[in-house]
Amino acid sequence: MTQATSYDKLKGAISQAYPDLSGQLQRIARFALERPNEFALGTVAVIAEAVQVQPSSLIRFANALEYKGFSEMQQVFRGNLVERSTSYRERIDQLRRQDRPGSKGGSLHQFVGEAIAELGNLEETVRAVDVMTAVKLMCGADRVYVLAQRRAFPVACYLSYALSHLDIKAYLLDGAGGMLSEALKNITARDALIVTSFRSYSQPVIDAAGLAHEQGVSVIAITDSALSPLKPFARVSFEVGSTVDQPFRSLVAPLCLAQALVVTAGHHLAEASIKSASTSQSKSRTKPKKTTSARNGVAP
Repeated sequence: MTQATSYDKLKGAISQAYPDLSGQLQRIARFALERPNEFALGTVAVIAEAVQVQPSSLIRFANALEYKGFSEMQQVFRGNLVERSTSYRERIDQLRRQDRPGSKGGSLHQFVGEAIAELGNLEETVRAVDVMTAVKLMCGADRVYVLAQRRAFPVACYLSYALSHLDIKAYLLDGAGGMLSEALKNITARDALIVTSFRSYSQPVIDAAGLAHEQGVSVIAITDSALSPLKPFARVSFEVGSTVDQPFRSLVAPLCLAQALVVTAGHHLAEASIKSASTSQSKSRTKPKKTTSARNGVAP
């Protein structure tokens, strides 16, 4: 492993090294990816206290990623923070710290603030190229299967409902009656599977993604972290993030992403249809007309 010089490469390096790290270092890895701003700006002591590890563990974490010390690795996080403009998330986090229990708005004010923060983070982290890659996989597949369980289930319901209104054969895998494994047998390499799961991850969803990947199926994952167990199986992985320390975690960001995928798919199919019709008309105009070599017995 070589030392990562950019934030994106460092995220990839952390994901790659994560399975082989000790329990303490894995906690640091999750904190770094889930709360990169605090990781960028905090002191060793403050971060160690937040993660509940010894300060020396942060140094060992940096060493495991080929950095000489923690400050050298932290510079990569700070560089990423400088490149970004002040996000909604940072502003809302600041407002939340100023709020007190019983303040005006109560729970509604808190949930709205968290939702705005999530949407700001979503806009910054999801790349347009990944959205288009996922859309092309969905539109090019014979069938699109959608799977999620527990808290993520509404995302799968919406995707199957909305995609069915396009020229896409979409099927919701709800696992009713314990028939999930049987339903998965119908998926072929010409199909696509959209899976959604967040911490704590649903094991049946992880198993389904792994099985589909082995069968050559294009897997699209909507999850919350670069450390998600869904990511290794996915052709495209969207990491929408989440406030994992909150008892009620919002679905605003993944549902917004799902809507964006559906609308983009609709535009893509419409453009493809217009292009196909234009090509057919062009060929019709340029097709040579048959001529009569002789008429009434007289050679031309």
